[in-house]
Amino acid sequence: MVVTGGSRGIGAAVSRLAARDGYDVVLAYRKEAGQADQVVKEIEAQGRRGLAVQADVSVEADVLRLFETVDREFGSMDALVNNAGVDHVCTVMDVEADSIDRAFAINVKGPILCTREAAKRMAKSTGGKGGVVVHVGSGSSRTGGAGGGQHVYAGTKAALDIYTLTSARELGPEGIRTAVVRPGATETDMFPPDALAATREFAKDNYPLGRMGQPEEIAEAVVWLCSDKASFITGFPLDVTGGR
Repeated sequence: MVVTGGSRGIGAAVSRLAARDGYDVVLAYRKEAGQADQVVKEIEAQGRRGLAVQADVSVEADVLRLFETVDREFGSMDALVNNAGVDHVCTVMDVEADSIDRAFAINVKGPILCTREAAKRMAKSTGGKGGVVVHVGSGSSRTGGAGGGQHVYAGTKAALDIYTLTSARELGPEGIRTAVVRPGATETDMFPPDALAATREFAKDNYPLGRMGQPEEIAEAVVWLCSDKASFITGFPLDVTGGR
């Protein structure tokens, strides 16, 4: 399994749970080398092989190098989890062009490029044995976000929803399933401390389960979708949002 953004948060949780379920894991990270190495150690402690590769998924050369590393070190792959992403909070009247470009480059362009490279390796028509692509989207693509200022972020995640549906139609005959997991507010270090505290309070009153999610809860859904237990699921989202 290849996991982008695998050094922390949901990506790290996916990497650990994938190792538990028997996967060797290549995790891509942008700048958190120490955290990535720690996740690799945890993978190896479970008896599986782990490898951390520095790669910015918005940079095509980095994506090519990531998958060339997979070819060289593992020879084939079974699953891709497009987890790398950035938040974006800004009002409609204050949004800046550069920040829009960055959000779409990482949250949309990156998954599309990574899916292209994974599909080339997994497709039956190119000698592959099929596989799974799971995108980590967001419940904000449906709700618009928990509060104001998430119009750009929600837009990037809505783009992933549509890409999941359309790519599933093309990749199904190749033996490749695609899906998107849409988390609700999840306790990761994507939140600054003050924003985390505010989101916890928001969840108490606005989420039916009365709390934020944990990375491991999102990861369980991702790894399940990659398994044969989800063999007739493709093209559609799975909400893991605490009922919101």
